[in-house]
Amino acid sequence: MDRIPYQATGAAATYDGIERLPVAVLLDNVRSMYNVGSFFRTADAVAAEVLCLGGITASPPKHAITKTALGAEERVRWEHSWDVAGMAARMRERGFELAAVETSLHSVDLFDWTPRFPVCIMFGNEVDGLSPELAELADVHVRIPMLGVKHSLNVATSGGVVLYELLRKYRALLRQA
Repeated sequence: MDRIPYQATGAAATYDGIERLPVAVLLDNVRSMYNVGSFFRTADAVAAEVLCLGGITASPPKHAITKTALGAEERVRWEHSWDVAGMAARMRERGFELAAVETSLHSVDLFDWTPRFPVCIMFGNEVDGLSPELAELADVHVRIPMLGVKHSLNVATSGGVVLYELLRKYRALLRQA
């Protein structure tokens, strides 16, 4: 089910006159509607291309999403599918690098990672992380450096960290061109 029809249109993708950051966000079975709403808000803030909601991840209209999205759910392109791996495969077919945001044996530090835009960043369930199938599909695994005692962040907080780092890297890339 597509809320706003989505078509990959490259790095200068626009709608409503706003240039899009060539980044898609895929949420794999994210349980909290408040986290989903927060992703909508952050995706709007960085002008991400699309928010892909997979599996049990809730989609608008839902009060809890609206409460944290503050209207961003009406502005951000989104799609939902129960077939999360299929959604990731379609993003790859559209030319997106698939990046699993997850600590694994072969994860690269977020600040050392050189993304190949367009990028689809994938976040997993708050407890279990990404499904093994999605983790295996990823072109790269990216970890957020954790210097304290805790070794994880809230999924929506992680989304904000990664999206703003991608915005910073994309702007630097544009300045070099």
